[in-house]
Amino acid sequence: MNMLSVLKPAAIAAIVLLLSSAQAATITKADYQASKTRIGADYKVDKAACATVVGNAKDICVEEAKAKEEVALAELEYSFTGKAKDRNKVLIAKAESTYAIAKEKCDDKTGNDKDVCVKEAKAVEVKALADAKLGKEIGEARKDATDHKRDADYTVAIEKCDALAGDAKTACIKSAKVKFGKN
Repeated sequence: MNMLSVLKPAAIAAIVLLLSSAQAATITKADYQASKTRIGADYKVDKAACATVVGNAKDICVEEAKAKEEVALAELEYSFTGKAKDRNKVLIAKAESTYAIAKEKCDDKTGNDKDVCVKEAKAVEVKALADAKLGKEIGEARKDATDHKRDADYTVAIEKCDALAGDAKTACIKSAKVKFGKN
């Protein structure tokens, strides 16, 4: 196994995390509700458009409409909360939706071709879910590191306050507690 094949999944996961965290701007409750309503309406329109299609193409169309809605709802939730947990839910929704559509497309095939198609779809899902899990673990490690850094900075700030006396020391400690989120 060469080093490139080992680094590629890690690099992809890192890029996904960086892009996702860069887009984690929270939205207002009103915007959230309006977007949720819009997503529901879009789903109904997309699903209604599938009525004109027949056979497995209709099943694929319906699955694509569901997938679009599920991913959009997950992305909306993440943009509302900005939480790493919800970012991970977006990755999972994308992986599961991609699998569901790919699996539905396999129904047009028969015999070994269908078996291979289903296995390939499942392999893509497993890889995407593994990347999502890796992203979650990296996110948790990043949070732990941030907590440790904040605690270290708080300890330094308190130590600096010890050089002061009276009201200045009390104000310094209070300021450090507020700055570093300590009670």
